[in-house]
Order: sequence, then structure tokens, then C-alpha cells
Amino acid sequence: MTTEAKLTALGSALALKEGVPLATGEGLQFEFPGGCLDLTRHLIDADVLTTLLEHAEAKQLCESRDAMFAGERINTSEDRAVLHVALRGGIKKPIHVDGEDPVGYATEQLDRMLVFADAIRNGKVQAPSGVPFTDVVNIGIGGSDLGPRMAAEALRANASGPRVHFVANVDGHDFELVTRELDPKTTLCLVASKTFTTLETMMNARTARSWIAQAVGEDCVGAHFAALSTNAEAVREFGIDPDRMFGFRDWVGGRFSMWSPIGLSLACAIGSKGFRELLAGAAAMDHHFAEAPTARNAPMLLGLLGYWCRVHLGFAGHAVIPYDRRLGRLPAYLQQADMESNGKRVSALGEPLTGPTGALVFGEPGTDAQHAFFQWLHQGTDRALVDLIGVIHPDHDHHEHHRALLANLVAQAEALRFGRTQEAARAAAEQAGLQGDALEVATASMTFPGDRPVTVLLLERLDPYCLGSLVALHEHRIFVEGVLYGLNSFDQPGVELGKTLAKRILPQLSGSDSEMDMQLRWLLQQCQKGTNH
Repeated sequence: MTTEAKLTALGSALALKEGVPLATGEGLQFEFPGGCLDLTRHLIDADVLTTLLEHAEAKQLCESRDAMFAGERINTSEDRAVLHVALRGGIKKPIHVDGEDPVGYATEQLDRMLVFADAIRNGKVQAPSGVPFTDVVNIGIGGSDLGPRMAAEALRANASGPRVHFVANVDGHDFELVTRELDPKTTLCLVASKTFTTLETMMNARTARSWIAQAVGEDCVGAHFAALSTNAEAVREFGIDPDRMFGFRDWVGGRFSMWSPIGLSLACAIGSKGFRELLAGAAAMDHHFAEAPTARNAPMLLGLLGYWCRVHLGFAGHAVIPYDRRLGRLPAYLQQADMESNGKRVSALGEPLTGPTGALVFGEPGTDAQHAFFQWLHQGTDRALVDLIGVIHPDHDHHEHHRALLANLVAQAEALRFGRTQEAARAAAEQAGLQGDALEVATASMTFPGDRPVTVLLLERLDPYCLGSLVALHEHRIFVEGVLYGLNSFDQPGVELGKTLAKRILPQLSGSDSEMDMQLRWLLQQCQKGTNH
């Protein structure tokens, strides 16, 4: 029997059990760079854990990991290497890609970018009027927005530079709301687009250019911009000096690019020292992923358990609940990183996949989420894998608040996994004074099945090092799950189709609002007919 077939049989047997014994705690609670991981609340027993580890070997998981670190072209559909680990010192052995040392190139661009960021922070690079920049606006979308935005919010306590803002949505309200209280004369805009052609980003960039030009004049507008791109010609045509262009190679995917010059906005906020600490945390996780045995390897175990929940237990959802308000954008960041990576229907070889692939990722910070969708998590007819993320040492002195926050994390971990028995529910209803039919209804309503798998992840503190480790942990976990699904986690053809169609449709919408209303109705009618895209 193959390991896949054995896992299927174990999953089927598990579905028939009312109570599931936990695997041995040994090996499922351990430390990793910057934090600790508790996997004892997953729906596994010793047989499942053993078989998952055997399955990792059968799927050549370690070999796939090593191929990524060696610079092999594991992005098969685009014939590219995948080397975001090279951006942060995660590669120890010398490698070459397309005749170039990727680590050397990444280091050169990083050093240039951080020198520029510090010059913005200390006033050596100023607005043409001779005053320091007070605000930095990052103009990007997707990976060129979500990573640095998430990190900037998470590390706000570490920020000491200019205020950092983000414009992503092509909706004009986004630009208006962000810039409403900014002074264009002291604002620096970063245009984050590898190709310098992304529709939403370039439209917002042109709007920002006009906004600044009206305030400082056409001759000075270029000094208010920098480009995070590789298209020098387009950058120059826009009016940005190529000396202010910071690039990265095509072995860096957008959703894995916050470690590259795409992180310039974050570097402006926390400085070169803080940014290098972020990279150090990610590099420490890279080394852990590359060297730790599978049974003690945090990304591998998380990936194996995520695969087990998705494929063999049939859970379509993955909830990410950070019990720290500063990590409020982490669920959105992981939503893109995970769903854009593993939301695929064909294999890495281009063949149709017959089983489930990446889960639907969602989440909000606790305790807010407890008053939103936790009812569904606890008692809904579907189930989801739940990640609860806590921070042991906060950056405030409100100790009572922090104790209450962590108490809620522990309580939810217990409630999700173990639920409440019918006997305990009846006792609670009787204590509330209910009798007769009301008692029976309340007993049924207050019974929780439990059996919701829970990952508990605790960071020592939310500083650049620990955040870097956390994000790299999930990057590698996503890669592991992709290998187990048998797909290519590093392309995004579904995203590209929408971009292509939008560019085709845009010229057909013009004129006044009333004219566009008629055009929009006509276009929607045409779309109902369907065309071969």
C-alpha cells in the first residue's frame, strides 16, 4: 500500500471516531528561531504522524527543498529558479543562476536600497525644496503591497522614520483617502512594479505624478519618486532617475518579494538595522528548514499537517488568527501567499490534478474574530484548520489586557480542539435554571463537537527578527504543501488572465459617467456569451 493510500485509509477511519487520541506530545512541541510551536491539538494519532513522515520521504520532500536552495528551475511553467531565500542570506553554498551569483546580486541591490532608505530617514536625500521627506507612499499591488504593508503595521513600534503609507487599489478612493492629509511637497512616492507595466500600479503612479507636479512643478517631480523595478527604460520615461531604481531578478516572485527592494518602504520606516534584523530572522528560518530533520522541521510539519487536513480530512478552510493587533494584516498577506501559490488545478507537469489543492485562507485578529466567525469555526457543519498566533512579550505596559488576550488564545485552542460534551452542556443549562423542553434545546445548542485541528504558534516578541522568522516559516510551509499537492507554487496564471482581459476592456469604457453606465451594461451582456480568452 502506498503512503497516499494509507493516509486515505487512516483519514476514513478517523472520520468514524467520535474522539481522536492525540499523537505523542514528544516531537510536537518545540522551539524554532524566535518562537515555539505546539502541534498537539491536531487530529492525528501516532499512526498518522508516522505515515505523514513516510509520505514526505515518498514525495521526495527533502530533495525538492534542496533543489530550491540549489537554484534549480523548480518554477516549471516559467522555467525559472525560485530564490527569495537568496535575498536574506538563506543560502550557504555558492550557486549560479543564468551565469550570475544571485546572492551577490541580491546583496548589491540590498546595500544600495538600504543606503537610500537611511538617507531618506536622516535627511541626506531631501525634497527639491531642501526639506526632509515627511511621508513615503508605496504604490504597488499584490506582493508589491501586502508584504511591506503587513510588516510596516506589525513593526510600527520599531518605526522612527518618515510616515509610511500604501496605495494599492485602482479605485480612486484609495489614492484620495491616503493622500488627503499629505503634503505633496514633502512626500516621496515609491512605484513598486517589476515590469513597470502593472495596470493598477501605473495608473496610481500617474495620478501621484500629477498630484506632485501640480505642487512642485514638472522640473522637480522626478525627485519625489523612486522605482522598485527592473525596467530601466520605462522608469526613465516616467521621469525617474535610474540611479533611484532598485531591482530584483525574475527568480523573485511578487508574493515572496518583501525581502527585496520591494521592502524599501519598510526600510524607510525601521531603518537599515531593523531591516537587516528582519532578514536575519528569515535566514535563521531558512537554515532551520534546510537542515532540521523532517520530524523536527517546523515548515515541513506544518505543511504535512496542512496537507493532511486538506486532502485526507477534507477541510477546505484555513483560519489564521493572530492574537496581536499589530499582526492584523498577516491573514491578508498569507491569503495571497497561499492561495495564489497553491490555488491550482494542474500539476507542475501541466497535467490535471484530481484531488483537492490549496485551502481557502481567511482570518482576523483575536479577540475581534471571536465575535465574528468563531461561531462557524466551533459549530458549523464544515471544519477548518485554525492557526492561533500569540506574542509572549508585548510592547506596552497594559499587563491585564495582555493576560486577557493570551487567556483567550488558550481558551479558544482548548474549545476548538476538545469542545464541550453533552453532559457538560446539560449541567451548564441546568445551572442557568432551564427545565423541560428549553433544557433539551439548550443542551443541544451548547454542545460543541470539538475535533477542530489547532496550531498554536508563539513568538517571543514582535520585533523584526521574530517577524522575519514567522513569515519565512509560512513561505516554506506553503512550498511544502505545493510539493505534496504536486503543483507549481510559483506561478499565477489565473491572475495574469484577469490582467489581460482588463487591459482589453478598459478602452471600451470612456466618456461621461452616464455614457460609461450604458457601456458597462453592454459589456456585461457581452460577457454573458463567453469568449475564448
